[in-house]
Amino acid sequence: MSETDESAAGESPPVEETAADADGETAADVDEGASPTAGDRSVDGSSPDADLTALVEDDPDTHAGDDDGRYAPLEVEGLRKEFGGITAVDDVSFDVEEGTLTGLIGPNGAGKSTTFNLITGMLDPTEGTVRFNGEDITGLQPHEIANRGLARTFQIARELEEMTVLENMMLAPKGQIGESLWRSIMPVTRGSVREQETEQLERVWEVLDFFEIDHLADEYAGNLSGGQRKLLEMARALLTDPDVLLLDEPFAGVNPTLEKRLLEHIHELRERGYTFLIVEHDMDLIMNNCERVIVMHQGRILKDGTPAEIKESEEVIEAYLGGEV
Repeated sequence: MSETDESAAGESPPVEETAADADGETAADVDEGASPTAGDRSVDGSSPDADLTALVEDDPDTHAGDDDGRYAPLEVEGLRKEFGGITAVDDVSFDVEEGTLTGLIGPNGAGKSTTFNLITGMLDPTEGTVRFNGEDITGLQPHEIANRGLARTFQIARELEEMTVLENMMLAPKGQIGESLWRSIMPVTRGSVREQETEQLERVWEVLDFFEIDHLADEYAGNLSGGQRKLLEMARALLTDPDVLLLDEPFAGVNPTLEKRLLEHIHELRERGYTFLIVEHDMDLIMNNCERVIVMHQGRILKDGTPAEIKESEEVIEAYLGGEV
């Protein structure tokens, strides 16, 4: 199975990019549904130019981020997926520790994106179990998994192109009482709906400021360039109230300036307790930024270890890296 998704640019011309925007036309999106905070964690948008450390308020009780007492919110055990006579994922087992940045690498056809799809409910496994925060989520629908705090991005953009950036963002928070028609029109509940929407709008603006795309709020998503869509997808991911984010090639098609910018956001969020599992083909990027690397080959786990251990593995060098890291 091919691991590389192809995406096409929107029919509308992209709006003018900033120096940090990408020239590429590939993009990604996330399942929709939640707020920008996890537990008591909140986003403080006191200033669009504020340092990243001031924009995400840590909750030490929920996300300690210390080596001591770390647990694995995501546990994958014996995952197997067959398509007819083809086994795309074969007995894959690993876990992802809280507050870490883990890379998942492998050549096209290794099973990386299929593994992501199995974890997030896009596909049902033939065998195996996925646990999130101790709960068996195997076979749940994608929106049910996202609502539990496990979010993902996609290789192909899935924004609602005929809606603005702000409108796309406002769709993300879960538990919106205004989605109920009777609550929206009944006098006794309309006040609560307006109050919640006001709070959500404030959070949306804070996240837009965090990713420095507030100037695009009124632009139609279909007019965004590939680089701008990358920023939008990350902003929406943060609004899904995630404990763990699975990022499927988040740097594909972006220029070096935007890549650096996205990495800064990811590292800052990781330091604040967010957990990341990233599929990426850029070997240097993975080796220089991830604490742990999982290598897949022909649907199976070939090697799981630190970047140094991966670089020194003859199996990896021979099977995937072509003799040189």
